[in-house]
Amino acid sequence: MTCKIQPISAFNDNYIWIIVQGNNAVVIDPGQAEPVLEVLRAQNLDLRAILVTHHHADHVGGIAGLREHTGAKVFGPATESIPFCDVPLQEGDRVGIDGFSWSLSVLEVPGHTLGHIAYYGDINPNEPVLFCGDTLFATGCGRIFEGNPTQMYQSIDKFRKLPQNTRVFCAHEYTLSNIEWALAVEGSNPDLQQWSQEARLIRNQQKPTVPTTVGHELKTNPFMRVECESVINAAQDKAGRSLNAPAEVFAVLRDWKNSF
Repeated sequence: MTCKIQPISAFNDNYIWIIVQGNNAVVIDPGQAEPVLEVLRAQNLDLRAILVTHHHADHVGGIAGLREHTGAKVFGPATESIPFCDVPLQEGDRVGIDGFSWSLSVLEVPGHTLGHIAYYGDINPNEPVLFCGDTLFATGCGRIFEGNPTQMYQSIDKFRKLPQNTRVFCAHEYTLSNIEWALAVEGSNPDLQQWSQEARLIRNQQKPTVPTTVGHELKTNPFMRVECESVINAAQDKAGRSLNAPAEVFAVLRDWKNSF
């Protein structure tokens, strides 16, 4: 039975992702309970599990309410304090849920937080997906609150190596502001120019700009393009010095984005 993945809007710009197969559902990073409960009621779904990428309140705030109403099992990073976490996870673990035909592998991706994890696998045959929380965004990446730039670079480098058709389900609608910054880095990039036009049309229709794909991010996201000459040159100009490694380029880009 085919799975479908839908966004549930929360707060101002969060996306809670829900995976539906038959009458069963899994949600990722529920910062609020009520929007999820509304979808469960409207579609007559049984919430079987809650997957969490990291401990920030806008990703875990709805867990208690969902547990109270559904009893769903909670999966989350082993090294972070996640409310009601039943199954602590680390790199290489696999998550399988009763009632679903798929399983997801766990990637440790520190940087935004030290214990941040992501979930990767095929939801449907030959349709790889990545639930990356706040590590990677469309045309951007998360702020570094607990880790350091080298850790964040290494985390995103894991994503760069995934199949290019992997759909990237990030947790925020930051795309237009990310594009504005990316154009300052690499304004002559034709793929980025085209994406800028497409993304504005999408948002004008009040639709999500995500998911994108790994292949798309490799063409348009400076944080995924730290080995491209045009991005290296822009980072060196910004830093006023030579940068000798991709992690150095990444660190300059992240600092640039922080103050953009």
